[in-house]
Amino acid sequence: MISASVRSEINKRIDRAEAEHGVRVLLAVESGSRAWGFESPNSDYDARFIYVHPKDWYLSVGLEEQRDVIEYEIVDDIDLNGWDLRKALRLFWKSNPAFVEWIQSSIIYRDVGPFRECVLDLLPSTYSCESGIYHYRSMAKRNYRGYLRADLVPLKKYFYVLRPLLAARWLERYGNAAPIEFEKLLHLIGDNPVLLADIHALLEKKRAAPEMGLEPPVPSIHAFIEDELDRLERTNPSKSYQASAIDNLSDVFRTCLSRAWT
Repeated sequence: MISASVRSEINKRIDRAEAEHGVRVLLAVESGSRAWGFESPNSDYDARFIYVHPKDWYLSVGLEEQRDVIEYEIVDDIDLNGWDLRKALRLFWKSNPAFVEWIQSSIIYRDVGPFRECVLDLLPSTYSCESGIYHYRSMAKRNYRGYLRADLVPLKKYFYVLRPLLAARWLERYGNAAPIEFEKLLHLIGDNPVLLADIHALLEKKRAAPEMGLEPPVPSIHAFIEDELDRLERTNPSKSYQASAIDNLSDVFRTCLSRAWT
């Protein structure tokens, strides 16, 4: 899915980020449409990473809040940015959807030390399905209202509505974090062969075309989206019990901080 030359370039940029900022990168992955499995030939590479500073950085007293992100402008279709380890773990504690998707990405550029294994082990006890359902419902609604309520619609935007809707279904059915790959969610609509066939046809079209233009809505997909949004609006997700995760996340922080610099 990612060519050797692109992987090499991304890793070179990660090396430069480590040198420029005096950090160690623990995990670097692909996110966005390539990780979701519905990229176009000209889609950007959305490389995301988690990094850690030396111990003294976290113990210093500063007059201003320390910057906890590293961001670069998009160059040659590579969008590279990352979060500090402590920031990432705090967001994990709040079931941040971006972080939860990053650690589940199957496209990995760098995986150093125990970080990824530790957070994946903690995912079942830390992640809130309730928060996830609200997030995916909001994402689907925002993209639907922004792009798909017209006589002619950008067909590629269907995927930015379908994926969160199916992810919400996953959370309702299985009670754990949804996989990020779109095709792993499609069995959730296996009882609707017309809808499934139309989605597969649209998926192949998107993967083959650099850009999809405006076209009339696809009736089966449009009907499903409207029905599912209406259903989710009338649904109150049940609160899921979460064990107190802060102590475990603090242990991960201390372990990764210690091992990264030894």
